[in-house]
Amino acid sequence: MSDNELGLFLRTRREAVTPAEVGLPTGPRRRTPGLRRSELATLAGVSVEYVTRLEQGRDRRPSAPVLAALADALRLTPGERVHLHRITKAAEGGFSCMGAAIPSRTVRPTVRALIDSLEPAPSVLLNRLGEILAWTEGYERLARPMGLLDGTPPNLARFVFLDERAKAAYPDWDQIADEQVAALKQGPFRADQQIALLADELTVMAGAAFADRAEALPGLPKANGVTRLVHPQAGELRLAYETLELPADDDQRLVVHLPADDLTAAALDRLHGRRPGVLRVVSG
Repeated sequence: MSDNELGLFLRTRREAVTPAEVGLPTGPRRRTPGLRRSELATLAGVSVEYVTRLEQGRDRRPSAPVLAALADALRLTPGERVHLHRITKAAEGGFSCMGAAIPSRTVRPTVRALIDSLEPAPSVLLNRLGEILAWTEGYERLARPMGLLDGTPPNLARFVFLDERAKAAYPDWDQIADEQVAALKQGPFRADQQIALLADELTVMAGAAFADRAEALPGLPKANGVTRLVHPQAGELRLAYETLELPADDDQRLVVHLPADDLTAAALDRLHGRRPGVLRVVSG
């Protein structure tokens, strides 16, 4: 498995930027998705040879001014700039923000109270390993029948890749699998000892379904979006989600789900045994 996370990130972002976004013409014979290396080099004020070395992993320690120029040329968002900084620092070795720290499994009382206040919205607290630490009763009714809460502690990444029920639960399984890998790779990835152990387990147990994604996807999970689920009693549901990061010392994130359409809202109300309209539809 490649450890060239910097090169992978730069290449995927370069291929995602269209020439029109940066004021370049688009010719009819263009084969390269997004920007060519030469175009990125020109925009960032570096040589094309240097961009090639970065993408191939032959240089993993670009200076701060070069990183800033590349970030500007690639039109990186603030979150993508943070990720770029993290993976560059991880490539230097010798220091990891997490070190050998065991992922936090302790839920602070105020966080527990916050989760309880979100009832009946299906809400769940995760740590960096994808372990499910706490949840609302709404999430219990949603997740338990599908098997998401099996295990001690239950683990979302293990469920997606190792549980045969996952593909029935998630009609868009490939998209969900991509997001789980991106979440595990957010930050230093294998420089984090605990993430590395889980990645090794999933590589052995899930094979190419995990390993190929870890090779090809950068660590940029979506903080919000819409997920489709198939529930044994409620049927197909469309849930909008928002991810709220807790302070770094907690090492946890809270994911809150709301119905994305009227049919889902009605199905959740029936599932929760509540009057219609308790969970309002998220409007775009």
